[in-house]
Amino acid sequence: MSLKIGDQIPNIQLRNQLNEPIALRDFIGKNVVIYFYPKDFTPGCTKEACSFRDNYNIIQNELDAEVIGISGDNPEKHKKFARSFNLEYTLLSDGSKKAEHAFQVKRNLFGLLPGRETFVFNRKGNLVGKFNSATAATKHVDEAIKLLKSI
Repeated sequence: MSLKIGDQIPNIQLRNQLNEPIALRDFIGKNVVIYFYPKDFTPGCTKEACSFRDNYNIIQNELDAEVIGISGDNPEKHKKFARSFNLEYTLLSDGSKKAEHAFQVKRNLFGLLPGRETFVFNRKGNLVGKFNSATAATKHVDEAIKLLKSI
């Protein structure tokens, strides 16, 4: 069972790359792109993070949306990852898999590897679309932009 179109953004709180608590429901009032990725500093995840970075200005200013990346890495590793690649958006730490379970992210390789899945929520906090692809890391930003334009 996974989140369905129209479902509300899960009511969870995680720590960002500055080790500050961030509640996902606080983003209600803005469109928001939440993408789950397996691990900081891996080739596919770095490409995905940088593709969101390269399109962040469009997403934030033209489409009035925020971007949030979530993985199981700790806040300190997220901080290094964000600094290394000039990521201006929020990265959240999900070591407990609380968000992965709340979003019902599909795992890969017989459930051994964290999934790569993107969710787009409207200003009311309702899911308007999602995209899942373990191998097409950079396609996540294209799909997110397409969904944001359709809102």
